[in-house]
Amino acid sequence: MNTEKTVIVAGASGVFGQHIVRTLTGAGHRVLGLGRGAGNDVRADLLDRDGLLDAVSGVRADVVVHAATALKKPPMAHKGMYPTDDLRIAGTRNLLDAARTTGARRFVGENIVFGYGYRDFGDHVLAESDPFGVTDRNRGFARHLEGMREKERLANAADGIEAISLRYGLFYGEGGTDALVDMLRKRRLPSFDDHGRVLPWINLADAATAMLAAIEHGRPGEAYNIADESRLGFGGMVRATAEAFGTPKPMTMPTWVTVVAPYMHRAATISLRVSTEKARRELGWKPVYPTVADGLRALAGTRGAPQS
Repeated sequence: MNTEKTVIVAGASGVFGQHIVRTLTGAGHRVLGLGRGAGNDVRADLLDRDGLLDAVSGVRADVVVHAATALKKPPMAHKGMYPTDDLRIAGTRNLLDAARTTGARRFVGENIVFGYGYRDFGDHVLAESDPFGVTDRNRGFARHLEGMREKERLANAADGIEAISLRYGLFYGEGGTDALVDMLRKRRLPSFDDHGRVLPWINLADAATAMLAAIEHGRPGEAYNIADESRLGFGGMVRATAEAFGTPKPMTMPTWVTVVAPYMHRAATISLRVSTEKARRELGWKPVYPTVADGLRALAGTRGAPQS
């Protein structure tokens, strides 16, 4: 599928969506943005099935990308994730119906590595064959995991659809790091001692090239881990950002202070590593920025910030 295609991108006006649009357009594909805002080519709400189907009536496409999210900032509590949970289930179901209406055969969904579970995996490196979307005893986390699981299951079960899922690490980069830098400059963001814990990270620009690779080379029914080679936890990311942008050094605080923000507390106190060998082998993808330090250094350079 490396010839020119018409691609509908749900969530095109979001931070990640803008990277996707820029990358796909640069590769010669025709992109139609889908969302509620006036800047979209197709204006519709993914949770309004009838309105969505009316909006795509008469539109023809080859591929549909589901990169829509309701997140405007990192969630602190479970309720901050609920609207995105809804987009992952009801939104996916409706968007698949819209894909059929447009004649699109390929459906690529954005997902996240937390679908493997909000728990500490220690030194185990997770591959796509590991269980994904297994429930949690905590009702809030169980709801989020259901959304991640169903986003893939619904697409894979859809007749006439070639479904591919990209399980991304945590985003950073152009458009996704600015708020963090601003908080650091105002001394409003502490760091934490990760105690050796790490999480997967991915630069938004590299995440977008993975989307392009999935559209052009992904195997139907497959999922791919997309992350860089960094070994950083939340605290490490904060410190790396401060160093790259020359902000005041953040105060280090114990992670127990985050107990007032249940979602953030769990996410900040687990260790999760993923293998990206499958994406490199099957998609021919690899990150331009191998580590967070590389990506932050490049971003800081475009902003005129001191570079380490």
